[in-house]
Amino acid sequence: MTATAPVAARERILRATLDLIAAEGVAAVTNRRVAAAAEVSLGSLTYHFDSQSELLRESLLLYMQEETERREQAAHELERHGATLERVVEMVEQLAGDPTEAPRQIAELELHLQAARDPQLREASRGCFQAHDRIAVAALTALGIPDAQRHAGTVVALVTGLAVRRLAEGGADASGTAEALIALVRGLRPDGSSEARGLTASAR
Repeated sequence: MTATAPVAARERILRATLDLIAAEGVAAVTNRRVAAAAEVSLGSLTYHFDSQSELLRESLLLYMQEETERREQAAHELERHGATLERVVEMVEQLAGDPTEAPRQIAELELHLQAARDPQLREASRGCFQAHDRIAVAALTALGIPDAQRHAGTVVALVTGLAVRRLAEGGADASGTAEALIALVRGLRPDGSSEARGLTASAR
C-alpha cells in the first residue's frame, strides 16, 4: 500500500456517501452500501470512520470545503472585474442553476436536516452556513450595501429556500433566484434604489 492509498480510499468513501445521500437520503447510508459504492472493504471504511455520525460529518465538511472554494473563486472574480448587481446575479444563476450540481445540493440539504436530529453533525452544518454567509458578505460589501454582515443571513436564507423549491420541483432555471435577489438588494439600499455603485440589472 502506498502512502497516498489511505487518502484516496478515504476520499472515495466520502464521495460515495454524498452520492448515496443525494440519490436516496441519509437513511440509505450503511457501511456495506458505502463500501461497495466506494470500492473499498468494510474494514477500510471502519478504519477511516468510527461511526456513521463521523462519516456524515466528514462528508458535509468535504462538500463545504469544495463549495466554499468554488464560491470564493467566484467572489474574487467579482472583485477583479468590479461588482455590479448584474454580475452578482449572473454568478448566482450559474452556481444555483448548474444541473450537474443538483445532486450535491440535495446531499447538503439532507445533511442539514440530519443535523437537526444528530447533535454531532451540528457544528459541521453551522460551519457550512457560516461559509455561505462569508460569501454573501463579500458580495454585499462589493455592492456597497451597508451593514453587509447583518444582512448576509437573509441572502443565504433566500437562496437556500429557493434552491429547496427548485430542486423539489425538478427545475433547473435559477431566474427566480435572480429576480428575488434583485428585489432584496434594492431594498437594502438606504434610499431603496439600485443606482449607487452600479446596482443595475433587469429581472430576467
